[in-house]
Amino acid sequence: MTFRMIAIFLAGLGLCGCNRPTKTAPETNQASASSGNEAGSTASSTPAEKAQAPTEHAQANVSLPDDRRPLEEPTGPIDPKSAEAAGQVVQHYAALIEQGRWDKANAYWGDEVTAARFRGELAVYSEVHMEIGKPGDSEGAAGSIYITDPVVFYGKTKAGGSFRRGASVTLRRVNDVPGSTQAQRRWHIERIEWTSGA
Repeated sequence: MTFRMIAIFLAGLGLCGCNRPTKTAPETNQASASSGNEAGSTASSTPAEKAQAPTEHAQANVSLPDDRRPLEEPTGPIDPKSAEAAGQVVQHYAALIEQGRWDKANAYWGDEVTAARFRGELAVYSEVHMEIGKPGDSEGAAGSIYITDPVVFYGKTKAGGSFRRGASVTLRRVNDVPGSTQAQRRWHIERIEWTSGA
């Protein structure tokens, strides 16, 4: 092979190499497309994620008052007139509604109509639990004693979301006045009022 033919052959090889497409462009495009898909998946939520979305009553920051005083453990039988006895009523009520035992739970109310109305407010939830705070100081009015106990209701809605709502439970007992019944002289739930997430 002559020198001139070798030069022509090498020149032809060079032209073929210049016309060959590079692989960097397609790889760059694929990376951009995958980044776009990732961004799209972040921006849009799946139906399952939407079902987990908080409801209008979800209040993640709702908590009980920060009372760092330790609860006094009773050393003997609890005085039925004491704040501890009032707190026990709330604890029993909470345990019963967690179990769905509404008839027994309603027995801790002083009025059946008010108890049924509040049960209706909780009917939108499929699961209900309670956090119970420390009872406040007792207050007297018109022959009765009242105590307010801060609580937080939390659980799941029937739609699949979660909820957390603060409330105050007002308990009442009638003083030992002539004509009062034994049931009236026991602590009972007078009302429950929402304090957050209403």
